[in-house]
Amino acid sequence: MNRIGLNVEKTNELSNELNDLLANYQLFYMNVRGFHWNIKGNKFFELHVKFEELYDNLVIKVDEIAERVLTLGHTPMHSYSAYLKGSAVKEAVNISDGNEAVGSILESFKTVISKQRNILKTSDEADDEGTNALMSDYIREQEKLVWMYSAFLNN
Repeated sequence: MNRIGLNVEKTNELSNELNDLLANYQLFYMNVRGFHWNIKGNKFFELHVKFEELYDNLVIKVDEIAERVLTLGHTPMHSYSAYLKGSAVKEAVNISDGNEAVGSILESFKTVISKQRNILKTSDEADDEGTNALMSDYIREQEKLVWMYSAFLNN
């Protein structure tokens, strides 16, 4: 057992999954930051603000995920080259069209929600309520955002 009473092997598995999630969040964050900077068109004012709200939220999650890895007794991934190599979310470069940006955001949510659901399974098996609660909160919040961004695209 580790210092918070969890199985060391299970926390190692969880930390690996959380580091993978961290890489995906870092790319997601940078993409949304770029959308915020580069957005153009008739929905500029609306999307510029929404993208800022989203990247502010994502950077908080990046910190929380890294801190959870540390709480489990492991080291959070912290090199951008590792993030790029391991992330299923890919760089979105020079996107200034609002619909394209929102489409990318929806794809990124699909990726991170799926990964978070997998982490829920592992954290449940490890009896890790802390990680479980974090992932459940993220999923609940992001499912609503998926609905809202989908409504923006009218699909």
